[in-house]
Amino acid sequence: MEVLCLDMEGVLTPEIWHHVRDRTGISELNLTTRDVKDYRELMDKRVEICAKHGVTLKDIQKYIAELDVMEGAREFMDWARMRCPVFILSDTFYEFAGPLIAKLDYPTLLCHSIAYDESAKRLRYTLRQENQKQKAVEALRSLNYRVAAAGDSYNDTHMLRAANAAAFFRAPESIAREFPQFPSLHEYSELKEFLIENL
Repeated sequence: MEVLCLDMEGVLTPEIWHHVRDRTGISELNLTTRDVKDYRELMDKRVEICAKHGVTLKDIQKYIAELDVMEGAREFMDWARMRCPVFILSDTFYEFAGPLIAKLDYPTLLCHSIAYDESAKRLRYTLRQENQKQKAVEALRSLNYRVAAAGDSYNDTHMLRAANAAAFFRAPESIAREFPQFPSLHEYSELKEFLIENL
C-alpha cells in the first residue's frame, strides 16, 4: 500500500513566520527553514526575537488565523486522499496549525508543541523528536508502506532521502541545486503526475 507524506508550509500553506514578520514589522523573523539548516537553532532565534519584542502565542495565533492555504492546495489534498493515506509532516506546532489544517479538511498532521510562559514572558517549544519527519517516513516504511514525499526546505531533505520516491515542491533554486537527486516541481499538476508515476 502507498502513503504520501507532505510538508505543510511552502507546500500547502504560506510560511507562517513570514506573515508574523509582516504583521509585526520585525524583519528579524525573515529566516525560515529555507535559510537555516538546524531547526532547533532557528526556533531558538525566533523565541529570543519574540521575547525581545513582546510577541506572545496569542499574537501569533491571531495572525495565523488571517492566512489562507495556497491556491489549489485544498483541491490537491482532496485528490491525493482519494488515492492513498496522506500525512502532513511539519516542523510547525499544533497550536499554530489549527486554522490552516481546518481549511485543508483536517488531514493527519504530525508536528510539535509550543506554549507561552507568562512568568518568563517567552515562548516555550517542545520538539516531538529530532528529525521527526525522517523518523515518521522510516516508521511507515517499516510497516511495508511505499512512501512518496514532497517538501521545499532543508528540514525536508532527510524525509525525502528516507522515502521511496521524493520531490521538491516550490523549493528555492539554491536548495534544489544543492540536492539534484530530487526532481524540482512547481505546480500541483506536476506533483499529481509525479505521484501517478511513482505510487
